[in-house]
Amino acid sequence: MITPDAAITATGPWTHRNISANGARFHIVEMGSGPTVLLLHGFPSFWWTWRELIAPLAHAGYRVIAMDLRGYGGSDHPPQGYDPTTLARDCVSVIRSLGEAQATVVGHGLGSVVAWTMAAHTPDAVTAVVSVAGAHPRVLRHSLLRNNAQRSGLSYLARLQLPFIPERYYTKNDANNVGEFFEKYSYDPSWLDPDVRASFQAAYQNWPTAHTAIEFHRWAIRSLYRTDGRRFQDSIDTPVSNPVLDIFGEHDPMVFSDLIDNESMVSGPYTREIMPTGHFPHEENPRAFAELLLPWLSQHARSLAH
Repeated sequence: MITPDAAITATGPWTHRNISANGARFHIVEMGSGPTVLLLHGFPSFWWTWRELIAPLAHAGYRVIAMDLRGYGGSDHPPQGYDPTTLARDCVSVIRSLGEAQATVVGHGLGSVVAWTMAAHTPDAVTAVVSVAGAHPRVLRHSLLRNNAQRSGLSYLARLQLPFIPERYYTKNDANNVGEFFEKYSYDPSWLDPDVRASFQAAYQNWPTAHTAIEFHRWAIRSLYRTDGRRFQDSIDTPVSNPVLDIFGEHDPMVFSDLIDNESMVSGPYTREIMPTGHFPHEENPRAFAELLLPWLSQHARSLAH
């Protein structure tokens, strides 16, 4: 059985590093040189979700950084700081600690929320945004409050609000329910072979990931009517001026592409793509995902970075 440490430090053509940024330590995987592309995972994942994209991006002439977000994988698991503002500051600080002025940010799910927030708060640090199966935080809030269908798709968020129970649910039986999560929200779960599934489950057992990975979701729901939540929403009210590539899964049972109007929060160049996948387009068909991403990056990531 694979250990949490072995999963988090999986070998490949990349290099593992620990970076001090924003008062914490972050685990990253790095490969290549050129304009920087920062890859941000979602729940309940870690950097490993980008394993099929790291080398193709690096070979295409990019410096690829896949990081574990605060509370995940090999990064620090502090007791607080799981709001989008802090998570975005973490990522901008990582970019700066690596000696880069800006990066194209590719975010999936939770990582998409962080990417949108980075572009809203620190647009000079973001070359472009690639949102994968995600929503701008203002669009997400509106959907949760106003749209019954989208609220149903994200119903797992309500279950995460309970104390202690979600931590036990996702870690019991060697974190088997983490694997079940990936399977449930995939259109074609054949990508989740036993070794890949074992790696995701092992990394989630790196305590206290079971607790800290849920903290953003608790903040997201509990802040809907709180002052800190309203302040955050006000801070991201201005449409994003950076180029945006918005990728959805046609069969995503969690984020419904026809109900998420991210374009309303973009004032710059906007491209929308629908892949015949579930919630994990980059996992379910990484080759097709790369075929969408690379031409768009060549137009937007390079032209603004130099």
